[in-house]
Amino acid sequence: MSIRETQAWKALEQQLEGGMRDVHLKTLFQQSPRFETFYLEAAGIQMDLSKQRWTTEVREQLFSLAREADVPAAIQRLLSGERVNRTEDRPALHTALRLPRDAQLDVEGVDVVSEVHATLDKMETLVNKLLNGQWRGATGKPITDVVNLGVGGSDLGPLMVTSALTDFEPDDVFEVSTHFASTMDGSQLADFLSWLNPETTMFILSSKSFGTIDTLSNASTALDWIATRLGVDEALIKRFHFVGVSTKPEKMTEWGIDPGNQLLFWDWVGGRYSLWSAIGLPIAIRVGMENFRQLLAGAHAMDEHFRTADLAENLPVQLGLIGIWNANFLDIRSHAVLPYDGRLKHLPGYFQQLEMESNGKSVTNDDTVVDYSTCPVIWGEIGPNGQHAFYQLLHQGTQPVACDFIAPVNRYNDVEDERFRDDLMAQHRLALANCFAQSRVLMLGDDAVKSEETPPSYMRYRGNQPSSTLMFDSLNPATLGALIALYEHKVFVQGVIWDIDSFDQWGVELGKKIATETEEIIATQNGLDSLDDSSRGLIEAIWKGQQSR
Repeated sequence: MSIRETQAWKALEQQLEGGMRDVHLKTLFQQSPRFETFYLEAAGIQMDLSKQRWTTEVREQLFSLAREADVPAAIQRLLSGERVNRTEDRPALHTALRLPRDAQLDVEGVDVVSEVHATLDKMETLVNKLLNGQWRGATGKPITDVVNLGVGGSDLGPLMVTSALTDFEPDDVFEVSTHFASTMDGSQLADFLSWLNPETTMFILSSKSFGTIDTLSNASTALDWIATRLGVDEALIKRFHFVGVSTKPEKMTEWGIDPGNQLLFWDWVGGRYSLWSAIGLPIAIRVGMENFRQLLAGAHAMDEHFRTADLAENLPVQLGLIGIWNANFLDIRSHAVLPYDGRLKHLPGYFQQLEMESNGKSVTNDDTVVDYSTCPVIWGEIGPNGQHAFYQLLHQGTQPVACDFIAPVNRYNDVEDERFRDDLMAQHRLALANCFAQSRVLMLGDDAVKSEETPPSYMRYRGNQPSSTLMFDSLNPATLGALIALYEHKVFVQGVIWDIDSFDQWGVELGKKIATETEEIIATQNGLDSLDDSSRGLIEAIWKGQQSR
């Protein structure tokens, strides 16, 4: 049965037609206080949903929808290791990666927790060797720079977290810098190789399949770069300058990575959920293993909240349900993520992959094409920068956009220089003021400011743009872990209600296959007639342009 045929869905449609489609947020706030009603807190995350275009009656029907979709049971299936990834017939056990050492989870006869912590222990040994200055390259000099070669989940998560946690780099260790190269065109890598020292540079090959062409092509270039400059045996270079992270040890060994330099994870870890695994090695190198474990602990705290809290108190459930209401009933197909903290500059891109690759699907679990909207377009930017770029559209454009405002309560409290601290805290206060002001104007429009004069139409703000505000005491490994886990579980809740598989990504496969065939045509100049007219014209333009150089 389609989710649209459930009693709760039909009741929500009645709510919509009964006035909720056109009611303005300013009217809802005039009717009754909303903050206490729609405020939730758990695992260090504070969430205000009062500026969403819903009522307690709508929320209750959304709870009923969640129950009819069997969300509570689905949560338990996810966390217990059942095969919730239907198309690939495997569990989605990223939550197991953050279980404490004394936890127990046996999945199909395998003690998952002991395997996870064995890998974490090996990872810690490797990290400590680097941060103690004991990892030396082929010429005997200590490694000072580590470049992560990965793409998608092997890049976005570690990149986002290392950028967010720059304040937590340990002081009492040998300094090792981390860098990220993901683009298959080599532009990022070429920039790094123009100034890095091959004697003191190590590369992490991060690839779940260890067959990703983007990563392997960068790895080949990196290997040649070291070999041509050091003039030492290639086997030595691979032994001292390359680490591999993958689910495929045999492929890492075939490539030449020493077994001692291999870190494993498991098929039941999806790429976009893999930063908690050994894929997070660059994070641990940047902030130290203790802070990496705090990241895991923060995520685990949100996992436990997700597992145990009633629907009425459950942050991921309610964040997911308001997304359902916006996308499927209010017809809001665009969602902006707006962090008011420069350290979270990569968070919108990370959430973009998390949500759109997970729920950008149009076929249900019983292979039926959906007749309702699924994932909206996810995008965003650091909030203050966005104010000078696209907030014009949010305030006066023609399309509805739901927004998530994200900000820490405190920052700069530990700066020792008093005058410098006061200046920085004033800047943080300014950022918070802008965060709250923007969400208020999006909600109320012109009514956010009392005025006796009616402004001309080009200066009017219509308001009624829904938003959520998420805060935490300070940005640290634990609160960041909880925030990421909150969104992971939100995505799962929505996938359950939409009856889609949130853990596969078949939409990326055909393009890779066609690209391989196309690259062969470009290189050999054979097979052009098999292509469409547009592709032929583009390739011929490439040939012509390259021949003229």
